[in-house]
Amino acid sequence: ITAAVEAWACGAAALPKPWKPQKPVLPVEGMRNVLITSALPYVNNVPHLGNIIGCVLSADTFARYCRLRNWNTLYVCGTDEYGTATETKAVEEGLTPQEICNKYNAIHADIYRWFDISFDYFGRTTTPHQTTIAQDIFQRLLARGFLLQDTVEQLRCENCQRFLADRFVEGTCPFCSYEEARGDQCDKCGKLINAVELKNPQCKLCRGIPVVKPTQHLFLDLPKLEERLEAWLEQSWATGDWTANARYITRSWIRDGLKPRCITRDLKWGTPVPLDGFRDKVFYVWFDAPIGYLSITANYTDQWEKWWKNQQQ
Repeated sequence: ITAAVEAWACGAAALPKPWKPQKPVLPVEGMRNVLITSALPYVNNVPHLGNIIGCVLSADTFARYCRLRNWNTLYVCGTDEYGTATETKAVEEGLTPQEICNKYNAIHADIYRWFDISFDYFGRTTTPHQTTIAQDIFQRLLARGFLLQDTVEQLRCENCQRFLADRFVEGTCPFCSYEEARGDQCDKCGKLINAVELKNPQCKLCRGIPVVKPTQHLFLDLPKLEERLEAWLEQSWATGDWTANARYITRSWIRDGLKPRCITRDLKWGTPVPLDGFRDKVFYVWFDAPIGYLSITANYTDQWEKWWKNQQQ
């Protein structure tokens, strides 16, 4: 409080000159360099006040604070645009997935400009950089033996000639008998569902009755990383600033043992899988979307690796 009073008494003239970073903003030797990303909002809706408060406002406040401290700050965000939800919205509005993304990306950008959110760059995930970086990460995982191949039983609609993603299936919940349960969760009892467990399943697109068929998919071999991850977590819990909730959730994952995680889907809208036998598939959005932070930075500057591969700064 005493320091605040003294600073106030000295007036604005005594303050250090504001830092004016060059464009594009890049890490500077000898300065505190801060990269801020707020959670990528999904593109298939119009953001409301709750989205802004829960997603971008806290990061914007922190970015403004960092700039006031004269820290060299880059704040990026963008719309998350791949996945089944975009396909569903496209069917509802009679547009292509790309047209849906173009429409709602512009709406998002306009709303954040109206709220004066201080992004240095607001991008999107449907870009060539996203494809390049995601496929490069995939190839590195493949070369290092961190991927598995396995057969999965999925619902296929013969009328539509496609395997049905979870959101394209409705049926009766096997737990509570709710008749409009989705292929991933029942909105009545809240339980998670495997689509093949639904009773009386229907394709949401044509109302046909799908059949169960096997399909090949790729999985992240997470158990192979479990020992190294556990050691890293113990160190990070001891030295980092984790919330109690974050500690509890990660401990439960380790306690129960990590499981292989499927990273491919039988969809058209997504980043293509660059591997023979899987070229008709795309990456699952939760493998693909976090890479959006990197690719959005890459769309901002071709020197993006100075932010993302530069631990010393």
